[in-house]
Amino acid sequence: MKIRKLELDDFDEWLRMRLDLWPEISAEIHRSEMHEILADQTCQTFVAVRPDGRLGGFLESGQRKYADNCKTSPVGYIEGWYVDTDLQRRGVGKKLVEEAESWASKQGLHEMASDCMLDNELSMKAHLALGYEEGDRLIHFYKKLE
Repeated sequence: MKIRKLELDDFDEWLRMRLDLWPEISAEIHRSEMHEILADQTCQTFVAVRPDGRLGGFLESGQRKYADNCKTSPVGYIEGWYVDTDLQRRGVGKKLVEEAESWASKQGLHEMASDCMLDNELSMKAHLALGYEEGDRLIHFYKKLE
């Protein structure tokens, strides 16, 4: 499985995978976010390319001014990480993370952070298997104001 930086020709496949990862978000909002990511010099997206040329995963990495439990600033951050179901548990996700970590290190960053939902057991196990440590558990609250 080849890992490389996202190219403009990958846009439709990237959108397909984003819709699978975050189905509650409309395609229109995804497209808008994708254009923002492409324009942001502090972001880099990596893709996993199947032997037939189709994509099988992506990792959107960026920089954040800070991240919980990190001691340096800014830090690298895994903003989105996806691997097609048929490629999961085959090292594809690991290769994507390693590429993002290498990119962050080349940017002069000394830490990489990430997050996942409390009920996403697969993501939690994948992070732990790659050497990430659980920092804190957090529940976000919100209230609509009239």
